Amino acid sequence: MLNKFNDHYQDRGTVKWQGMYLSEHSQSLENDATELADTISQKPQMTSLEIASVLDSAIVKNKKVAIQIEEINENGDYAKDTIGKINGYDELGIYIDHIKVGYDEIRNIQLYEELKWSAVN
Repeated sequence: MLNKFNDHYQDRGTVKWQGMYLSEHSQSLENDATELADTISQKPQMTSLEIASVLDSAIVKNKKVAIQIEEINENGDYAKDTIGKINGYDELGIYIDHIKVGYDEIRNIQLYEELKWSAVN
């Protein structure tokens, strides 16, 4: 009887295990999804005059700025914007919350407006 059963049995291979996710698998999938969602798009390259204009405006109005650095990782993605108030500057760059950013490293700079919690839908 057992031999007849083995003659007709077809193993489903790995299909039978696909429904069994461990917490480590779920966490790994979530981490991959967040990493993909965190990819930063390339902003347009600004000229030195445009950068100087935004910097002047930020200093005069005492506003925060968001700077995209001209640096990409091994996947070709840009890092998150450096956001903060300009604390100082010298002939080589600016200081944003005690982080030195060289003028030649700036790809794009914008005045940063924080969303108020009451304005978020």
